[in-house]
Amino acid sequence: MLLPQHHHHREPPRRGGRRPLRGGVAGLASSLAGCLLLGLVATAAMLCLSSPPSRARQHGGSRGIVPAGGSGATPRVTIFSAPRPPPEGSPARQELAARSWLALPWNVSVVLLGAGPESVALAARLGHRVTADAAIDFAFTGTPFFHSMVARAQAAADTDVCVLVDAEIVLLPEIVNALDRFSKVDGDWFLVSLSRNVTDPRYQLADSGSHWVQADGKEVSFTELQEIPAEWSSSEGSDRGLIMAWNNPSSALHAGVLPSFLYGRGAQNWWLAHEVLSSEMRLFFDASSLVLGLYPESISAMQHVMASSKNGRLPSVSWEYGVNHHLAAVYGSYCCRSPARRFPMLHRVVKQSEDYMLSKVDTLVSSDFFISKQGNAHGVDSLRKKQNVSLSGYLHGCSSETSAPDLPYSLSMLLDLVADENGSVVLGVAGKSYRDMLMSWACRLRRLRVTNFLVCALDHETYEFSILQGLPVFRDPLSPTNVSFDDCHFGTKCFQQVTKVKSRIVLEILRLGYNVLLSDVDVYWFGNPMPLLYSLGLATFGAQSDEYNETGPINLPRRLNSGFYFARSDNATIIAMEMIVKHAASSGLSEQPSFYDVLCGENGTNRIGEDRCLEPNTNLTVVFLDRDLFPNGAYKGLWEKRDVRATCKELGCFIIHNNWINKRRKKVHRQMVSGLWDYDPTSRQCLQEWSAQNDGAIPFV
Repeated sequence: MLLPQHHHHREPPRRGGRRPLRGGVAGLASSLAGCLLLGLVATAAMLCLSSPPSRARQHGGSRGIVPAGGSGATPRVTIFSAPRPPPEGSPARQELAARSWLALPWNVSVVLLGAGPESVALAARLGHRVTADAAIDFAFTGTPFFHSMVARAQAAADTDVCVLVDAEIVLLPEIVNALDRFSKVDGDWFLVSLSRNVTDPRYQLADSGSHWVQADGKEVSFTELQEIPAEWSSSEGSDRGLIMAWNNPSSALHAGVLPSFLYGRGAQNWWLAHEVLSSEMRLFFDASSLVLGLYPESISAMQHVMASSKNGRLPSVSWEYGVNHHLAAVYGSYCCRSPARRFPMLHRVVKQSEDYMLSKVDTLVSSDFFISKQGNAHGVDSLRKKQNVSLSGYLHGCSSETSAPDLPYSLSMLLDLVADENGSVVLGVAGKSYRDMLMSWACRLRRLRVTNFLVCALDHETYEFSILQGLPVFRDPLSPTNVSFDDCHFGTKCFQQVTKVKSRIVLEILRLGYNVLLSDVDVYWFGNPMPLLYSLGLATFGAQSDEYNETGPINLPRRLNSGFYFARSDNATIIAMEMIVKHAASSGLSEQPSFYDVLCGENGTNRIGEDRCLEPNTNLTVVFLDRDLFPNGAYKGLWEKRDVRATCKELGCFIIHNNWINKRRKKVHRQMVSGLWDYDPTSRQCLQEWSAQNDGAIPFV
């Protein structure tokens, strides 16, 4: 069964339909007794949350006391964060923050999300309660995807409360006191709090990480920590100061789809908070009046600093901020102003003595600042003058007149960024009809740690889609514009036009000095074949054989498959590719016959033995790759085997081509039911071992 297509549209805000509070009574003698008892439980819960005690009435509004801890066990809390490499992140500040988390009164766990050495090294220094998890999605710049981070937290089976926080925010003990109290609330809830912005962190954690000290070594009380001079402002461009926590991670946070925001590039935290509030599926606690965390001044200034790329060769990733503003504008109701909207789940949290008081907030106050479509923040200074700290002043409208930004990189810049140490790249070419298969292909390469790939988009829809999915993509301006969605398979006129784009782009990249492994996106990778293909040597062209007979020559006429081949950037290969492109341009067929006729001669006159050809004008050797290692879609009936992966593993396959089958839908279906699929189009995420969509049908090896 095919996964449903993920449509690009704005989800309407969910109204009503509040999730029923959890809890029940077992062993009821009768349905009547059950109804009476459940009614008493519901009444008690309402009194606990909304009945205002006499000391709270003087402040006005509907208030209640959050239930006290009692004798129950403390909740299991896991803190999720994604450390950033220098210069965007400070290793010293990130380690200070992580040590503050471990110094909290409870035995909290910490998960550092990221594949970078900074996460692994930090986890190793901090001990067994800290783990590094690289199983999330990243853009080609190295920026993690926010929706993948949230999904990873939601998949945590060994925690009661998830906390998502910036890697440089120092958490104070007040947060565990609040979480302990809110964990007794019978129902799903979501808590947010604005951290305080500090310019002079005067205290440090002791070496043991168990307490704070001054410069002279004198121990500092937690009360003194909360009195550090700080400002509470934050802005749309840098929403990293927002602390988010929620219980029952197996329950949905909101009604819509979380877009593919790039983490730390603005808008994502505010968007999620707004959608949780609008969906009315969880009680929403605005705890911004509590001092739960501190963050350095440098974070709030980051909105004006565009981070360097992962290897410093590209000047800016400012386009990533544009991606987030575009997604915030077209998904959900975040950018739709509705001043009269009431929010029945919203409660402001205020601490009085040792009690946490809930104040009902039905409507949001007027916007304190407005983010234009250019991403400029307005009115920040006025925010700092306010005395009442509340999330309501931050949830605001924004311009919906936005479009996804273009990548500011030329083809040569992308090649310089992604090429491996041998100057080789993997090229995929796709149009809108194959974009889900493109992403499954890209997800598989990411899982194999193959990062030297890039994508040529045949149309604007695929180009924009690839940008939003974090792929290194460029657009071919000469691609055909009438590409059929379902009928662009082998033998069609559409197929003939599209394939000729591939050889032309490969030639362009070869001329720029890079080796190219052209891989159709319907090629599934079991391992990285690049070292083997590179070892073929200069003036050698390695290509897949399309021969289906298990015995006999594999270099017979028209049996060279132009959907998987490795071409070196040397004179012989470049001249041969020029001949192929010229031959294909004047042919009424696809490019595939041109490859064979040019390299092996018409009717195979240039064949050598059973698996090679020699092009006489350039002395370019053509090697037809071993079909056990590089099988086509008809070889040995592999696609019909009960366990395709296990069978291919026995053969030692590097890849298997999903060809020799007509129609896109049949091709996608065959790959999915075989378990060789790595992408969920409904969430626009790569499937991981922890993915809810991965029910065991897709083994990860």
